[in-house]
Amino acid sequence: MLEYLFANKNVEKILMYLCMHGKTNATELSRCFDSALDPIQKTLRKLEAGGLLASFLEGRTRVFQWNPRCPFLEEIQALAKKAYNFLPPDIQEARYQPNKRKRPRKTGKPL
Repeated sequence: MLEYLFANKNVEKILMYLCMHGKTNATELSRCFDSALDPIQKTLRKLEAGGLLASFLEGRTRVFQWNPRCPFLEEIQALAKKAYNFLPPDIQEARYQPNKRKRPRKTGKPL
């Protein structure tokens, strides 16, 4: 839906994902959307260069989040949330809901 506005389907996915999660990295996005890592990285860099996203390092991983200094942040977030609400529920659950573990369970830890 927003891919026609932004001329890139990855921008739409990234913006909606950030609305639901707050922060992310390129590997997490590529696994979530079953897409190649390189186009996701390029899109994240482009959004950061445009001032919409800000990044920082957590260990050796570059993490992206909304740039609080962006003058259009509230409007873009509202647009992404509205687009998310128009997605079918099965896509919302499969792609955007935070229900997956990010790290394996510690060995020997009881369930």
